[in-house]
Amino acid sequence: MGALAGLLRSAGHRVTGSDTAFHPPMGEALERWGIETRPGWDARNVADRPDLVVVGNVCRADNVEARAARELGLRTTSMPGALEELFLDRREGWVVAGTHGKTTTTALLAFLLDRLGRAPGFLVGGIPKDWPESFRAAPEGAPFVIEGDEYDSAFFEKTPKFWRYRPRRVILTSIEHDHIDIYPDLAAYRAAFAGLIERIPPDGTLVAFAGDPEVRALARRARCRVVHYGLQGDDWGDVAPEWVGAPIAAQGGMQPFDLFVGGSSAGPVLSPLAGAHNVRNTLAALALVTEAAGGPVVLRDLFSALRTFRGVRRRQDRIGEARGVVVYDDFAHHPTAVRETTAALRARHPEGKLIAVFEPRSATACRALHQAAYAEAFHAADLAILAPLGRGNVAPEERLDVAAVAEAIRAGGGAALAPADRDAVLAAIVEAARPGDTVLLMSNGDFGGMPDRLLAALAVPR
Repeated sequence: MGALAGLLRSAGHRVTGSDTAFHPPMGEALERWGIETRPGWDARNVADRPDLVVVGNVCRADNVEARAARELGLRTTSMPGALEELFLDRREGWVVAGTHGKTTTTALLAFLLDRLGRAPGFLVGGIPKDWPESFRAAPEGAPFVIEGDEYDSAFFEKTPKFWRYRPRRVILTSIEHDHIDIYPDLAAYRAAFAGLIERIPPDGTLVAFAGDPEVRALARRARCRVVHYGLQGDDWGDVAPEWVGAPIAAQGGMQPFDLFVGGSSAGPVLSPLAGAHNVRNTLAALALVTEAAGGPVVLRDLFSALRTFRGVRRRQDRIGEARGVVVYDDFAHHPTAVRETTAALRARHPEGKLIAVFEPRSATACRALHQAAYAEAFHAADLAILAPLGRGNVAPEERLDVAAVAEAIRAGGGAALAPADRDAVLAAIVEAARPGDTVLLMSNGDFGGMPDRLLAALAVPR
């Protein structure tokens, strides 16, 4: 919603927006883009009769502003409805979908197209470091790269957002049950992605991860050309991927890998994105640009551009160093993302301790659905610190038991703590961290300002 607000503002519209709070980094970005933000919900916020009211999926039918808009007879739409109507008309929808890796892959895909001179539009669900904004409009006929969210659209439109993105070129990274608040089981979650694939026209392209059996199965339903990718060592089932990466040990802050296309070596590649999961994300972006960019693409031009990609804020985001302790901030919240991100930072910083600090905050993370998986997700860390749940609206019998997760980690030979509150989490990090160590903060919220608080606390002489 924040990026959409900025996109609308860049198109010349006056844009106002209401929310319970405006957390960084998006809150700061909204102010910079000239969006009129209004904390809290109030019917007076639509009293000046805006031409269009875009209702986010956080709002329910009894939301005072949404109700006031209906009572005033104002034109109302969902976020994907606004995108489809105002920005995806007469443009190619390039959609990056999947449980994991969407934001980074979307930003990288747009970046590579831009460096090839294709002038794409884009909408990224984070803040890319290579542009001052997370959005850009596109001329007619140009690609429009968009992060394909499977979450529902609005209380009056209970369908996945990406169904309305006019998908013609699609990357599907993974399918692993998530968003338990709206998808009660894997079958319901799978159906959202099946609907996306059904919407790709016969002349479109699907780039699919061969290492995920759910992705492989759905890709067989596609009416369009399917291009598979994967890493050496992944279980590809009965698929032989056209794009294959073979990761090499991290070197000098870069992630090298050997690339094979169609069974032939395409040369070594250097990526600034750490970890095997990011090699997969990079393969997907390289494959789609090469297969569907609409003109000749020289791989070495893409390799050269890739080396300069700066990534996305809050995705393995090195935010600072204090008294010899390096601190990273990351959005990871699903156990697979926690595991991959932790492993990637361990490979990047083999020296010193890796202290992984996790706040369960999403609707799925706060539930016991992945209790056992979280206990397995911190193997690469020397110490796991598990914060209390970041939301309080989960029934006691459904809640993730962070103390039990910490105990399971200790029972498996690891080190783990489950402090009682955020202040105790901060104190535990400061107590454990020494010069040469790395701290990885993971939450899909602002973690109570933990990144800034931690850097300040670490800087105090001890």
